[in-house]
Amino acid sequence: MPSSAGPFMSQSQVFVLSVGPSLRRVLAISLLGASAWSQAEDPKAAKYFEQALGRYDKKDIPGAIIELKNALQIDPTMLPVQMLLGKALMQDGQVAAAEVAFLEALRLGVNRGEIVVPLGQAYLAQGKQKLFMEQPQFALPGLPPGTQLQLLLLRAAAASDLGDSPGALKAMDEARVIDPKSPEVWLAEVPVRIRTRQFKEATAAAERGLALSPGNAEGWYQKGSVLHVMGDLKSTLAAYDRTIEIDANHAEARIARAGLYIDLNRASDAAKDLDALKAVAPKDPRAAYLRALLAERNKDTAAANAALKTVTELIDPVPISFIRYRPQLLMLNGLSHFGLGQREKAKQYLEQFQKTQSNSPASKLLAQILLAEPNVPRGIEVLQTYLKAQPGDAQAMTLLATAYISQGRHAKATALMQDALKARDTPEMHTVLGISLIRGGQAFEGVNELDVVFRKDPRQVHAGLTLLGMYLRSGQNAKAVGIAESLVKQFPQNATYYNLLGTAQGRTGNVPAAKAAFEQALKLDGSLVAAKLNLAGLETATKAYDSATARLTAILQADEKNAEAMYEMSVVSDRRGDSAATRRWLEKANDLSGPKEVRWGLALVDYFLRTGQAEPAFQVAKGISAKAPDNLRVLMAYGRAQLATGDTIGAKSTLNGATRFADYNAPLQVELALLQLSAKNLDGAIYSLEKALSGQPDFLPASALMAEVELRKNDPAKAEKRAREIISRHPQRAIGYSLLGDIARARGQAAVAIENYRRAHQIEPTSDTLLRLSGALSAQDGGKPAVTLLEQWLRAHPKDKAVLSAAGDAYARSGNFAMARQSYEGVLKLAPDDSGALNNLANVLLRLKDPAAIKTAEQAVAKNPASSDAIDTLGWALFQGGQADRALKLLRDARLRDPSSPVIRYHLAAVLAQVGRKNEAREELEAALKGTGPFESLAEAQALLRTLK
Repeated sequence: MPSSAGPFMSQSQVFVLSVGPSLRRVLAISLLGASAWSQAEDPKAAKYFEQALGRYDKKDIPGAIIELKNALQIDPTMLPVQMLLGKALMQDGQVAAAEVAFLEALRLGVNRGEIVVPLGQAYLAQGKQKLFMEQPQFALPGLPPGTQLQLLLLRAAAASDLGDSPGALKAMDEARVIDPKSPEVWLAEVPVRIRTRQFKEATAAAERGLALSPGNAEGWYQKGSVLHVMGDLKSTLAAYDRTIEIDANHAEARIARAGLYIDLNRASDAAKDLDALKAVAPKDPRAAYLRALLAERNKDTAAANAALKTVTELIDPVPISFIRYRPQLLMLNGLSHFGLGQREKAKQYLEQFQKTQSNSPASKLLAQILLAEPNVPRGIEVLQTYLKAQPGDAQAMTLLATAYISQGRHAKATALMQDALKARDTPEMHTVLGISLIRGGQAFEGVNELDVVFRKDPRQVHAGLTLLGMYLRSGQNAKAVGIAESLVKQFPQNATYYNLLGTAQGRTGNVPAAKAAFEQALKLDGSLVAAKLNLAGLETATKAYDSATARLTAILQADEKNAEAMYEMSVVSDRRGDSAATRRWLEKANDLSGPKEVRWGLALVDYFLRTGQAEPAFQVAKGISAKAPDNLRVLMAYGRAQLATGDTIGAKSTLNGATRFADYNAPLQVELALLQLSAKNLDGAIYSLEKALSGQPDFLPASALMAEVELRKNDPAKAEKRAREIISRHPQRAIGYSLLGDIARARGQAAVAIENYRRAHQIEPTSDTLLRLSGALSAQDGGKPAVTLLEQWLRAHPKDKAVLSAAGDAYARSGNFAMARQSYEGVLKLAPDDSGALNNLANVLLRLKDPAAIKTAEQAVAKNPASSDAIDTLGWALFQGGQADRALKLLRDARLRDPSSPVIRYHLAAVLAQVGRKNEAREELEAALKGTGPFESLAEAQALLRTLK
């Protein structure tokens, strides 16, 4: 047994848990209520779900999991099934699988508030504390108070695991603001205080929790934990006794009391607790370790080894990353492997344990293993760290002396680039420094460094090529042409440099110059495929499709796996309107791509998104993300695909990661900011725009978008200042006046808003300026001026889809449903797959009592299956058509996706009331009517509630 390595802490103190009740719920989850129905139409899948609900309610968790998996075999998109599966898996201890189910529910559109607590518990149970603290889906804003409290307690537990005690206490203080009378918010403080050896504060927190709930078993256990580490064993035993009197199945108290009994040499009492634990917690490795200690005291080596083997069999299958924040389990498994003579396995766990508790005597066991390998340097390091905390440990000092004898001393050397430049200032060193800055994420400083070097010494080709690439990526094409011309001048026989010059010229729009450069490259090197491809691209751009096709066909005849030629073929097909060929070429190129090649996958994602195929886009984006998780364009494509499938939370996380890779590239950062806004992440958009403006202070798109974001952040003064700066710099552009109109409208200054919108429309008469003006006019005279303005525009621009859609909205608001129908049908003639227009048309048809409403709503859902509005419209249309059963499934699904919508809750309540579920209907109506503002069908909701009282 490990005791041969020297004195350890008492066995009972080993088993005083350093985690609070909120974390222990990770191991024994108290789940949310039953989930809702699925949108799925398959009756067999629905039957499996109903059977699963019944098994779940009867605590038959394994049976429920089987039924749920059967349902998902039929329809993997059933949102309520994914939700219930996650909860069942958590209760069954399958936390990694539960996380997968919860994340799939999020991707399918479940409201964050429904899932954030169990998902957080799954993260912590797997050792993902740091990730839990960083992920945006665990942000508090927008969640109900009760959910915020539970999330704060999880945050406190995670912070404590990460060694951030102040952060843990701060989270608990925030939880107390929500509910100071909850015992949980006080008891959760106890283990944090114990970790920092603040026993007085820990005692006070335990007493406060018990004062709020005197019969709380967890409160008595936490009180006993404090007394235990303080050494008051008599009072400790009394507290554990009281805990078990209240809750005989409190596993933590039984484990701690059994350890205490062993310390007190009360082996028979310890054995009784350990026997009880076989029923309460049969797979707890701590109980197995205590049984090993009892067997060793009884000199029963076989039983001791069998118990130690049980410990390792329970802990070994769990990935070490899952338990890295559970030092107790790390230490127990290390000690058990050591006791079994399995030194290599013991080292793995003791290394992890030593990182969290370097002053533990377990460090000596680790050092023994390391020195025997021999890994003398690491052994010395472990011992030196330990001796700083325990300077008088003779055993450790002996081990360290032995290690010094076996090893000589070696010199350390450190060199920094800045020090090297002080000693020897050369262009080559500046080039290396510039490239290092760029690779380290300081692109702006790195480009400046390289620019200075290349101007001083154009022979620094590496600097020039790096600059050329940076300028092309950031859209600074004129600068890229200058660099390329310099390289060509120095190396007139280099075909590659002419090809780069042609690329840069093409980016500036100078097609003749680009063509001449590519042709010169081919004169120098007729085998340069890159130049041939670039020439084909120019031919495609100038609509010389036959020439481009012939050139690309020749390339493919020479190399049938040339994916770049396939991509260019897809571009030609796309320009010619051959969608099937476009997809075929892109898929072929992507299939042939190597393990790190993502260009063709990106093109395929873009194609699917352009053609409204969200799910295929997501699958392709997921595949290339696995190839290149840190690639900026891949991250942006993945974020776009997540947004298209309704996974807003996932998109936020992806886009936050993308921002740091975009450096100070203004166009890319603006693109990211727009995506962040689509993901409803204002802070993320601001961060991207600040980086864009740092790189290019006069970049108009970034300035204009920043003003819009500042207005959304309720800072109209800052937005107005920025808008007036834009007008000063760009007086012939409409955007500055449009922004002033937005600001005035936000301030309730209707006349000022209209005046600025008119000025913007006069400067640039576009759909955008027209729609802003019509929006402001919609509040006047019942919206007639707005309708007149839209009609005038459509007479001159009958195929303007955006204005047609706005006209439909205006007609619908005024009750002119016949004209609204005509407008939305006009939109659909131009864009048959427009799910928003389909949904709007379905609502209008409902008002006109047209049976086609159901078919139209089904088309809207088919085009955008994640839209809660579209699902709600279809459900309501089915209900109006007498199909209550189908309606109920759909409206339950819509409510899960958007529980904040009072209209959806009213629609669901109406159906529930009709099918006889009056209690459920009343709950939905009360939730719908809690909002402060009016909503469509408010009167109907109030009337229905009165009938249910």
